Amino acid sequence: MPEKEPPITFTDRRKISSEGEIRPEAVAEEEAARKEAAQRETANKTAQSTAAPEAASAVSSTAKQGDGDASSAPPDTDMPEGPTAQETAESHAAYSQTTRQLDDLLRAKAPESAQLGPVAFEHLVQSMYMTAMMALGAGTQPGEKPRIDLMGARQTIDLLGVLTDKTKGNLTPDESRLLESALFELRMMFLEITNAIARNAANADQQQKKK
Repeated sequence: MPEKEPPITFTDRRKISSEGEIRPEAVAEEEAARKEAAQRETANKTAQSTAAPEAASAVSSTAKQGDGDASSAPPDTDMPEGPTAQETAESHAAYSQTTRQLDDLLRAKAPESAQLGPVAFEHLVQSMYMTAMMALGAGTQPGEKPRIDLMGARQTIDLLGVLTDKTKGNLTPDESRLLESALFELRMMFLEITNAIARNAANADQQQKKK
């Protein structure tokens, strides 16, 4: 005869009965869970208080060892190593050959065009000078409102100042005169524009107060 299947038992885990009352079993389970959690917390605090002095001692020992090694260890820098002298020479030679081929191609396609030639120091100064002048509103067409980029102009002027400091004593008299003249003109134009802006702002404030 077939065996009887074992009865299936369901455990009622609801905290509230169907009548809307809190079940006593649920209250007992919650109380037991709270006691167990409190015991675990107490045990953890005891373990932490015991391990803290040992950890502090280990950290202090490690720090002392690190201090001893710091004087002998080389400084840690994130700067990558520069190219070798051979790599620099090879890249320069390849670049020069490529630019010569490009110049030959341009001369063959447009013989009447201006010859580029090698770039000199004055070309760098003139390029930065024109960049700053454009940022200060130069080149604006008649009838158009000048577009002034004071921060862009200031950055280029400051770069020319850095160039002056870094090349001091390494320029010809003509190169020094060109750089100094460009910086003087740009700085004076920058001051003229910023003073005009300040005056306009002050006049606008006065007119606003009169109203």
